Amino acid sequence: MMKKFPTVFLSTAKTSVAIKFAEKKGQVRKIAPRLYTSNMKDSPAQIVSQNRWQILDLLVPGGVISHRSALERSISPDGKVYVTNQYQRKIELPGLVIAQIKGPGPVEGDMPMLSFHISSHARAFLENLSPSRAKGGEAKILPREDIERKLADLLRTKGEEELNSIRDESRKIARELGFEKEQKKLDQLIGALMGTRTAKVTDSVAVSYIQREPYDPNTVEKVDILQRTLSQSPKGGRGYSAQADDTFYNQGFFDAYFSNYIEGTKFEVSIARDIVSSGTVPFDRPSDGHDILGTYQLVASLEEMTMSPRTVEEFMDSLVHRHEIIMVGRPDKRPGEFKEKKNFAGQTEFVAPDLVEGTLSQCFEICNSLSDPFARAIVMAFLITEVHPFYDGNGRTARAAMNAELIAGEQTRIIVPSVFRSEYLQSLKRLTKHSDPTAFIRVMDYLQEFVSRIGFSNQVETETVLRECLAFEDPDDAVRLKMPPLPKTE
Repeated sequence: MMKKFPTVFLSTAKTSVAIKFAEKKGQVRKIAPRLYTSNMKDSPAQIVSQNRWQILDLLVPGGVISHRSALERSISPDGKVYVTNQYQRKIELPGLVIAQIKGPGPVEGDMPMLSFHISSHARAFLENLSPSRAKGGEAKILPREDIERKLADLLRTKGEEELNSIRDESRKIARELGFEKEQKKLDQLIGALMGTRTAKVTDSVAVSYIQREPYDPNTVEKVDILQRTLSQSPKGGRGYSAQADDTFYNQGFFDAYFSNYIEGTKFEVSIARDIVSSGTVPFDRPSDGHDILGTYQLVASLEEMTMSPRTVEEFMDSLVHRHEIIMVGRPDKRPGEFKEKKNFAGQTEFVAPDLVEGTLSQCFEICNSLSDPFARAIVMAFLITEVHPFYDGNGRTARAAMNAELIAGEQTRIIVPSVFRSEYLQSLKRLTKHSDPTAFIRVMDYLQEFVSRIGFSNQVETETVLRECLAFEDPDDAVRLKMPPLPKTE
């Protein structure tokens, strides 16, 4: 019976004869000194990549995955994994170099894995704060800014308790590892992030904690990607000069109607019209009625919808003011007040409460670098939606802020019809999950074109056109929003 060899294995004195025989028969092949594989089809580099941990188990038993590898938890840019063990050496494999550093073995807190360990956070930060010189390539430690960012990220995601735990652990193991000086550096860094000590810090996220204006770097990065994409490929631009006339107020009505539908507040158009015209809400649905009324009072106000904030202070004031108008009928949702607890949509966790103001400030500066009304509007809409600064009403506030940018910039507002809800939300999700803004920009450009083709001077006639375009239909894969024909020109 043919001997079955593992996917990766080492040749030993006892097995060398059997391995040589299997190699001649084409059952195994060598991929590095003493390292063999029974996989005869995939490339050696692919085999090493897929069986990385098993190979480390074979080649560096008793070692500790350390230095930058312990913090990055991945292969370095130069294709290396750094291991601390009994002596120094370099093991070159297809697609991977194991850089073994002479040093202490596992200590308290290191995480066991197969026959080796991975440095604890405490040990890894000490290792990465140790002196190191790159000799013809990368250093075994991360740049100081990266260390600062990783500490700030831990503070953001796990809180002060995590940093305190890392600091306490580092004090226990520093002497055993010979990292007393590094422990003092780490102590200073953690203290600076928590506001109890001073240290020279250069990473922008870490600095924001020291200045007590922390922000979420992931959100800032996505807003920056959106801003750069809009700058390179401008869209929109349909002109509209808002005046206190039926066209403006009818646009405001349908804006409020559809904006609430997206959030699940559904009324027949006639009932919504009665709520707006009478200023009273249905007895059986007072909260939903207030949502329609509050949103309309904002998006159909010429004064409110021609205000484009130009400073962080103006932006913050306008944000809470607009939210307060929309949510005035829901005091339990704390109108005009930022959240104090985390909020979620399904499995998506939005920006943490203590990062809201810093994130909004950072992102508004990005938005404020834009002069084009469409670009500003799209960034504003995504920013508020992504941060979700309030307990409820975030989407309506975001779309109101978006349309205020457009109207203030003499462009056509954007309205998201009921039937288009899925496309709108999916485009937002793609930007949130994959940092890809193309679908969101395309969707918003399409919707501005849609609105620009409709005359809103008569509300009944407008409703007829919207029904012909299937705008009021529920989202359905089989139903598509129809683009109205271009207005006839004289």
